[in-house]
Amino acid sequence: METVNAFKKRIVIIGGGFAGLNLVRQLYNNNFYHVTLVDKNNYNYFTPLLYQVATSFLEPSSISYPFRKLFKGRDIAFRMATVLHVDTEDNILHLTDGSELEYDYLIFAAGSKTNFFGNESIQRNAFSLKGIDDALFIRNELIKTLEKASLEKDPVEKQKLLTIVIAGGGPTGVEVAGMLAEMKRYILGMDYPELKMDEAQIYVIDGAPYLLAPMSDKTHNAAYEALTSMDVHIKLKTQVTLFENDKVHLSNGEIIEAKTLLWAAGVIAHTFEGINETSLGRGKRMITDAYNLVQGYHNVYAIGDISIQFTDDVYPAGHPQLAQPAIQQGKRLAKNLLAMAQGKPLKPFKYFDRGDMAIIGRRYAYADLFKHKFHLGGLPGLLGWLFIHLISLVNYDNMLRTLYSWAISYLTCDQSLRMIFRSENRENREAIISEPVEEHKFTA
Repeated sequence: METVNAFKKRIVIIGGGFAGLNLVRQLYNNNFYHVTLVDKNNYNYFTPLLYQVATSFLEPSSISYPFRKLFKGRDIAFRMATVLHVDTEDNILHLTDGSELEYDYLIFAAGSKTNFFGNESIQRNAFSLKGIDDALFIRNELIKTLEKASLEKDPVEKQKLLTIVIAGGGPTGVEVAGMLAEMKRYILGMDYPELKMDEAQIYVIDGAPYLLAPMSDKTHNAAYEALTSMDVHIKLKTQVTLFENDKVHLSNGEIIEAKTLLWAAGVIAHTFEGINETSLGRGKRMITDAYNLVQGYHNVYAIGDISIQFTDDVYPAGHPQLAQPAIQQGKRLAKNLLAMAQGKPLKPFKYFDRGDMAIIGRRYAYADLFKHKFHLGGLPGLLGWLFIHLISLVNYDNMLRTLYSWAISYLTCDQSLRMIFRSENRENREAIISEPVEEHKFTA
């Protein structure tokens, strides 16, 4: 067991994304709690820009930063592990690293994962984009696919290799499609002279009647026009039902022959053994009260994507699973915990909607601010998107790296990150031991 100050209550936070990190930051060097963050990664990463890593426009270090470096001198403990089991009766957390953590308050901020809606063929064969590992895997596979296509002689097989289907017309799907269209227009012929630009086909499939469903009608129309002008094929009121044998089956009966399906059509909350099923609501999200306390527990909280509240009059069906609600819930819970320690009254969470933003390629960006009262497009939309995303990165190092990469990409329509790094290509110690080592002689 970890030794802590006996006079401080123990808070354990599961997940260091938007909700968890903003909660931790409010508790830096506090006088009331010993705080431990548990995360499966040893770094925080900026989820809204994962697609730019996946499409080779940003390097992973531009949007990620080590937790231990963030917490240096902040009196925050860190544990790299995942949760095996929660013992809510004895207040003990069992972790995959073999250790246990005792807690006085347990806070879930573990976010969500890709929802394949029980479709095994899609889960088995499609790409999903929820973390740095996913982004790097997609980047490698996209580049390898282009390499294969450059050598392929069969026109039918080449067409399959150069066809990409994106399931989901939300921010991730639309932004990935825009980046891929930029690659097709500016990079394909330059890096792969064996390929023709019109051989590459990009599809966006969505069940809704418009793209970027949570945003305004102006943005719906603008996004559709922007992607169409970039030669992206859009099919609305349509769903992907099956993906196997290089065939993407659609709900309208159509079949698109493609080697690549990127699934961006929904998320579902992470679940944990030991948390009662009766505490879970729609999408497996933990039902919480106005103070983010999980239903059925007196010292277990949930914030961000993993939480669903029905106490906010403006959002009776729960808050959207976006960055801003997670950030605001993290900050509010931290303030309530500090108030609780001082015997002060708590404040219920109320979400302040600052708006939604999306970018398509290098030129098209849109913002719907303050519950869609203000719409920005064109240059103001682009500058607003760039500014908000830059200042949202965790430190100045990330900001400078990202700004530099964006400047290069914008000015040159190019980027030098299209390299395949295979994490599995490590030295095999058994092979080295079993094979004879050739003696090298050096002569002057």
